[in-house]
Amino acid sequence: MHRIASIPARINIIGEHTDYAGGLSFAFAAPQRLTLKATAIPEGFEGESTIVSLWKEAKGWPAQLTVTSEIPIGAGMSSSAALCLAIVLCVDKDIEPLQACREAQRIEHAILKTECGLLDQMAMMFSKPNHGTFIDFSTNATIQHHIPDSHVFKLIDSGIHRTLGDIDYQKSVDQQTKNRHVKEENQRVKDAIKASPEQLGLLLNASHESLRTIGVSLEEIDQQVMTLQNTPGVWGARMMGGGFGGMILVLVEDEEILPRALRVHPSKAGFVQEFL
Repeated sequence: MHRIASIPARINIIGEHTDYAGGLSFAFAAPQRLTLKATAIPEGFEGESTIVSLWKEAKGWPAQLTVTSEIPIGAGMSSSAALCLAIVLCVDKDIEPLQACREAQRIEHAILKTECGLLDQMAMMFSKPNHGTFIDFSTNATIQHHIPDSHVFKLIDSGIHRTLGDIDYQKSVDQQTKNRHVKEENQRVKDAIKASPEQLGLLLNASHESLRTIGVSLEEIDQQVMTLQNTPGVWGARMMGGGFGGMILVLVEDEEILPRALRVHPSKAGFVQEFL
């Protein structure tokens, strides 16, 4: 018997550093995916040491574990959350989506030492093609909203990659500033749901400025974002993910703008298949 879990990367349109504060986010799952194949063996565990440690933490059965991934590591697309979800789904193929998110968060905290919220996992598990997922982290409720074709999102790799487990980003600034960011970011999420591309671009720009004030950006990232924001045909741009490097999300007028950048669009949620 073996199981194969397929988990998408996460694209967060807006609502960054709000999940662990009970705030709001608007995100979707990208086409890039991580795949875990777990094949039952008589005893023991075979695979890369970190993957085996996560598997054991999730109370996985004796297995040979193989991972392939299109999700870049340390680029703000949540490769670690995708791996943890893949493990949880392979261990228990019948687990409920929200329970899977919580268990994936737990093993990531325990083994990878990343004190993440639930944004990444919920965006991956509740995504729907052509839709963004509005997430209220005060209740973990989700609502799907159609994303118009006029919303053309692209990714720019800043070239600066990091490991969030080495960064205590929740203590990087005073509480009053963090609270203001969450309050204002929550409003930007609400405004983004029905925004035109022009309006959404301004919201992305404002989001990046707010992230800068809470200390999770870098001067090198700020310079790249500013250059993109001032590029003809770009509606807006912001740092995406936990911070300190990774991808920059850009909203452009059409496909021809930033032709070398990777276009991303909403994909299907994570899933697992079993083969006897």
